[in-house]
Amino acid sequence: MRLVECVPNFSEGRNEKVINAIADSIRAINGVKLLDVDPGYSTNRTVVTFVGEPEAAVEAAFQAIATAAKLIDMRKHSGEHARMGATDVCPFVPVSGISMEECAALSEVLAKRVGEELKIPVYLYANAAKRPDRESLADIRKGEYEALPSKMKDDSFIPDYGPREFNAQTGATVIGARPFLLAYNINLNTKSKKLANEIALNIREAGRAKKDSDGKAVKDAAGNAVKVPGILKACRAVGWYVDEYERAQVSINLIDHKVTSLHQAFDTCCEEAIKLGLRVTGSEIVGLVPLEPMLEAGKHYLRKQGRSTGVSESDLVTVAIQSLGLSDLVPFERNSKIIEYKVRSTEKLLTGRTVTGLLDELASESPAPGGGSVSALCGALSAGLSSMVANLTFDKKGFEKQKSLMDETANKAQRLKEFFIQAVDEDTAAFNQIVSARRMPKNNADEIQRREQALFEANVKAIDVPLSILSASEELLKLAEIVLRDGNQNSLSDAGCAVLNAVAAGEGAYMNVLINLAGLSRDGREGEFRQKVHDDSERTIARLRKTASILTDDTFAKLKSALKDQSGVLA
Repeated sequence: MRLVECVPNFSEGRNEKVINAIADSIRAINGVKLLDVDPGYSTNRTVVTFVGEPEAAVEAAFQAIATAAKLIDMRKHSGEHARMGATDVCPFVPVSGISMEECAALSEVLAKRVGEELKIPVYLYANAAKRPDRESLADIRKGEYEALPSKMKDDSFIPDYGPREFNAQTGATVIGARPFLLAYNINLNTKSKKLANEIALNIREAGRAKKDSDGKAVKDAAGNAVKVPGILKACRAVGWYVDEYERAQVSINLIDHKVTSLHQAFDTCCEEAIKLGLRVTGSEIVGLVPLEPMLEAGKHYLRKQGRSTGVSESDLVTVAIQSLGLSDLVPFERNSKIIEYKVRSTEKLLTGRTVTGLLDELASESPAPGGGSVSALCGALSAGLSSMVANLTFDKKGFEKQKSLMDETANKAQRLKEFFIQAVDEDTAAFNQIVSARRMPKNNADEIQRREQALFEANVKAIDVPLSILSASEELLKLAEIVLRDGNQNSLSDAGCAVLNAVAAGEGAYMNVLINLAGLSRDGREGEFRQKVHDDSERTIARLRKTASILTDDTFAKLKSALKDQSGVLA
């Protein structure tokens, strides 16, 4: 799932109609989900949070900025929060399947469109900044809206996009990309704010003021206080007491969880608490959390326990919740706290059904799901079996030398399993796309051309899905071969079934590639595409069949050998 978060801040926190209009402009865009609208009366500012596919997120952000530009007049605005525009700041944040560099590119696409179409001066900041002096939002916003008329006359403050002239109604907008900020609190078995703050000073990157032997602050030659840096990078922290919980907490902002993770922050606080005679009882995540840091935490604690990390996504999340004590204060509801789960809908997904429900749908008169989805399902079954054998081998006495290999194999199998599960629904969606294209009108030349283009794109998608299944089936065989030859021999039949299901996935996918290729013309771009795919898939299926034959024969040979008694006669 390619998912980006967008957190635009608008200079309006009191007029409900304006706030609702901005929110509605975001809701109207397919492919995004509005997560939160947080208005502040005294700040006269509203922070909106939504997530979605990259292109859809850009469109939603543009529509929200356009709506704000129409409805907010900065000449009449006042509030406690610093601001310089109707849409004051609009950052993109990578959540899953997308890099920071890609988010910076999205920022530039949005900034260019806002500048050109809405005539709003735009400055790029943070990871999208084109200049070092524009990395900090505070530096760009210095002097706020009121300083813009004079600042924009200076050559050093030329916008990255949009007009150089001051826009009195909208002011200027800052657009950029930044890491996901995690608000994370560590619970302590004390009411002492002082002790909690002691831990905070020890762990936060900014650290604490250095003191001399007399307890006085040490200063450098310029008269500035000398700081002793804390343990954790990209970490801000403070200690406080919470009446509601009757305990103190270390309140943490993790600026970049790839630099300092949830589990690093938690473990470090545990270590520091022990030094002070305290105990960490658990923790809480404020707001939402991406799936990645939860999975990394799950793997971290499984490694500490000496267990295989090649388990399901659900199991990893469970381990993370338990190990971090995320249900210490209130139950941690994964479907509402983890962004990907909150966005993901399983209502219409085949893989969200029971086994019986999926089979009933398969056996109905509907043409989809069909062989392509079943091929993907076979692939998922093969990956699941390989992971199972690898995990059974991981802890098996006598297989100590294979531990690392089995852990790696189980992890690869889990990733492949997720790929094939997704492909079950993707194949059905691709077929439905062809049906939709066929139903398009063809009353004139323009309609016929649009229909033909839509049909070509739908056919390409319907070929790409089984083609990817066919390619991934080769990877399934590599994993099955590892567990077949190096895994626990008590699970030999399971490894053999992994081979057979991988073959079924590949052969079934190959059939679907061929039947969909038959629907393409032999001429022009369709002909070139058809020939290339045909040649590629022929080579892939040939390799798959050769490998599968060797592995299948090997499996049966080992199984028959196990049946023989000492005299060599079948038992």
